[in-house]
Amino acid sequence: MRLLILGGTVFLGRHVVAAALAAGHAVSIFHRGVSDPQPIDGVASLIGDRDGDVAALVGRRFDAVIDCSGYTAEQARRTGDVLAAVDRYVFVSTRSVYRDLGPAADQHEAAPRLAGHEGYGAAKARSEDALEAALPGRVTIVRPGLIVGPFDPTGRFTYWPLRVQRGGDVLVPGRPARPVQWIDARDLAAWCVSLAGRSTVGTYDAVGPSGSMGALLERLHAVIGGDARFHWVPDDWLLAHAVVPWTGLPLWLPDADTAFGGLMMGTDALARHDGLAFRPVDETIRDTLAWAARPDARTPRAVATLNAEREQALLTAWAARSVDVAP
Repeated sequence: MRLLILGGTVFLGRHVVAAALAAGHAVSIFHRGVSDPQPIDGVASLIGDRDGDVAALVGRRFDAVIDCSGYTAEQARRTGDVLAAVDRYVFVSTRSVYRDLGPAADQHEAAPRLAGHEGYGAAKARSEDALEAALPGRVTIVRPGLIVGPFDPTGRFTYWPLRVQRGGDVLVPGRPARPVQWIDARDLAAWCVSLAGRSTVGTYDAVGPSGSMGALLERLHAVIGGDARFHWVPDDWLLAHAVVPWTGLPLWLPDADTAFGGLMMGTDALARHDGLAFRPVDETIRDTLAWAARPDARTPRAVATLNAEREQALLTAWAARSVDVAP
């Protein structure tokens, strides 16, 4: 299969490239040449910009496209028009397109989406619409939740293996039974490549295995070892002390968050029925740690998680219950 990957040099895209090459496909990537300008063996590199210059795609013929880098309706229209002859277009969207991601939301692929164009979720929803209009009957939409694993530039999962590895007293948000979900980028990538070769289309949530924060920490401790000691701190106390959910402490969304408290409570029954499979979490933990030890693992886009000094100050204040900690 002649496969074009839009993106392909940063995180999910590079795993899609690896999965496509492993499956024996002829792979081309379209990218700006900024994030990783080095050529990839066996891959044709097409340089351009989805916000304007797509000339490198004009006149080229591909059997399928996997889009890992579309964020606006205009980008989707531009690439949809120039790639109008493709048989299949797999678009990696997001579960943030849903209008209701609260803890009590009825979450499924047909749930109402956000309106308008403002914000990440709404922009992705309009991108879906633009692609469906440009390529009717040929678009497969994949809506992942939190994507994790090697080459993750955000640190949203990597924080926890690194923190457990460092050991000592560890501040953990919320309650042990709080739901968490993630999907290893390599599992998502392999499935996207599989979808690109199929004749069926559809929309899928791809959230990964469901579990609890307590169970994840147990696996982290079992895999990594060490002397990490977990201190569970309630949502309300952390919010009162200006700890930022999702970024300050990754994988944390307060139970009472009516807007996003259900983000990690999705279902991917349809995706699993159609072939999405997951590797053991122990493998994700080990491989993420191995990548994080590399000198090129840190990027400027990493989120502002708690540093050691701030975490210790919070733990001291929590133990005292009366000390005011400045944010």
